[in-house]
Amino acid sequence: MIGCLCIHGFTGAPSEVEPLAEYLTNQTEWLIVTPTLPGHGEILTLKGVQYQQWINHAEEELQKLIKVCDKVYVIGFSMGGMIASFLAAKYPVDKLVLLSAAAYYLNPKQMASEIKTMLVDTFKGKLNKNVLFQRYKRKIKVTPLTATLQFRRLVSYIKPLLPQVEVPTLIAQGECDGVVPPKSAEYLYRTINAKTKKITYIKDSNHHICHCGEKDALFSQVFDFLMEREG
Repeated sequence: MIGCLCIHGFTGAPSEVEPLAEYLTNQTEWLIVTPTLPGHGEILTLKGVQYQQWINHAEEELQKLIKVCDKVYVIGFSMGGMIASFLAAKYPVDKLVLLSAAAYYLNPKQMASEIKTMLVDTFKGKLNKNVLFQRYKRKIKVTPLTATLQFRRLVSYIKPLLPQVEVPTLIAQGECDGVVPPKSAEYLYRTINAKTKKITYIKDSNHHICHCGEKDALFSQVFDFLMEREG
């Protein structure tokens, strides 16, 4: 049996990766797991949660899969991509997929474009219909500063371990991502020591790459990569 662990991002929930998880479920008979990291989910309770708890929870879920599966793939979105990289460096993972992985964060140029769009919608009286505004408004209100500091500490903790990642890796990055800049994907590609590694850019995708208009093409690439035989 093949197992696949899909890890969501900071302040996120399994819904961030569920479109891809559903696609893989429909295409395969794999055991696919989409855990909710401590303090995360549709209702955020991040106060007092330490970054090591996020890593530990993902480790526990991976260990369960390793016990019952012949092969295990790990997919991580945003912060989940960093956690997935950590797991691939430490455990016998067979393949790794990084989606908008946050080795770096905040893309000033794209964020400025998104803010401009929000301002235009404000003047038109349509701000409440702006999807990005609604998403970020909810998260900003319920995300304590301490949680953001924990996220930064997690990234700082995992980045030095990236050269230990040697499993085949696919890196996907949205070109219109206002949260994670393209240099993050480039850094991951350079730093990870996998003999087999690929990088793909999704032209019109913002940060939530599994929900973009080109998601079907992305999912097809991910599926083909996971199905490829090594060598």
